[in-house]
Amino acid sequence: MTEPLRIAVIGVGHLGKHHARIAGALDGAKLVAVVDPDTERATAAAAASGAPVLSDYRELFDKVDGVTIATPTELHHEIALAFLERGISVLVEKPITRTVAEGEALVAAAAKSGATFVAGHTERYNPAVAAVMPFVTTPRFIEVHRLGVFPDRSLDIDVVFDLMIHDLDIILALVKSEPTAIEAVGVPVLTDKFDIANARLRFATGCIANVTASRISKERVRKIRFFQPDAYVSIDYAEQEVEGYRLLRKEGERPQIQGGKLPVTREEPLKREIADFVGAVREKRRPLVSGEDGLRALKLAQAIADKMETV
Repeated sequence: MTEPLRIAVIGVGHLGKHHARIAGALDGAKLVAVVDPDTERATAAAAASGAPVLSDYRELFDKVDGVTIATPTELHHEIALAFLERGISVLVEKPITRTVAEGEALVAAAAKSGATFVAGHTERYNPAVAAVMPFVTTPRFIEVHRLGVFPDRSLDIDVVFDLMIHDLDIILALVKSEPTAIEAVGVPVLTDKFDIANARLRFATGCIANVTASRISKERVRKIRFFQPDAYVSIDYAEQEVEGYRLLRKEGERPQIQGGKLPVTREEPLKREIADFVGAVREKRRPLVSGEDGLRALKLAQAIADKMETV
């Protein structure tokens, strides 16, 4: 493909407006429309690029090669399916759908039409995560804290699907195994959904992950720690910082601990995500986070939510 990829952004609320900002200035892409039923909001999001504003995504079918979808989760299935069935590539923000069945339908539609399907698990595109991936090879214990203050958005879904699912995707990518046992508890504190949750996951490899997510905390924390034989790695997602330590053994000498902060080239994760989407479509390659990856994370999130419901 030599021409710029024609893309549109559907939904320009808190996150979607950043999709429009990035897509409007991205090499290899041309933002051809911004879609939102709120015309004022859509106009503001399209101002920098001068892209046309639409109120109905159906007007895009013959105008785009790909779309990014950042609408409320309940609309993901309907909108994404309409494009994937027509062979138009889709990046949909996490969680990819409300239900596993809806997610499976999107994956099947993409496979049938050949369209590229990317799950918007932005944290996987965090440069700090990319720096760690080669070093975390045999994790035995993983500790996660993803805490935030009470938001004014995403209150239509549990904290498991809103926040924890980011870390579930990363854990699945690094452990490379399916969980064999799940313990979970959730508490609805300020809404009728679970606002704080903890899950303990045991994997077939023997690894155990303890994952906590909260949207009712006083401070914002985004950290994940990996422990494996002779090594420890810690990521601060928000600061894009990584610390790593390992035990060096030499025969006849006392073991030594080496490590410290690892080099990380800072970059906006969402920009990396959208650039990967554009590159995957143009180069006809697999994206970093595929629709199948998004479905795996959704299935695990649903399994955790189901466990919480039975407590």
